[in-house]
Amino acid sequence: MATKVSTKEIQGKIIDNMRRWQKIENAAVSSTGHVMERTKNPLIRLVMEIIQRDSQMHYHVQEFIADSLESKTVSITPDELHDVWNMIEEHIKLEEKTIELANEAIKALQGKKMVVQEYLLDYLLIDEKKHNKILETLGTIKKGMYPYG
Repeated sequence: MATKVSTKEIQGKIIDNMRRWQKIENAAVSSTGHVMERTKNPLIRLVMEIIQRDSQMHYHVQEFIADSLESKTVSITPDELHDVWNMIEEHIKLEEKTIELANEAIKALQGKKMVVQEYLLDYLLIDEKKHNKILETLGTIKKGMYPYG
């Protein structure tokens, strides 16, 4: 028979997970810094800088998650979301346009053996799709809210 885990225990496990994950993100920031110190190659430096900034943002998000479970309750009211939703929808359109542009550029490079440019364009496309996805997912929160959903 499985034992029931309390919400408080689950929260504690998630907080612990976030804190351990933050240590790994800090190590990733340090590691990318070491690689950048060791090379003058602009592509390698750019990739390490991208990863470093992502790791810094991951740390920030993990901190937000842990804080939201420890002390700072996170809430959003229908009015708060409604006040900015038109701007968010406009931003979604911008993200969709960047995805189109990335796809156009990738298509133009196909078979041209411009592997560095294809590599970087693929990164940009993945990132733009990620932005679009997190904004669309924010929309699911809006749909679940009354009266603006």
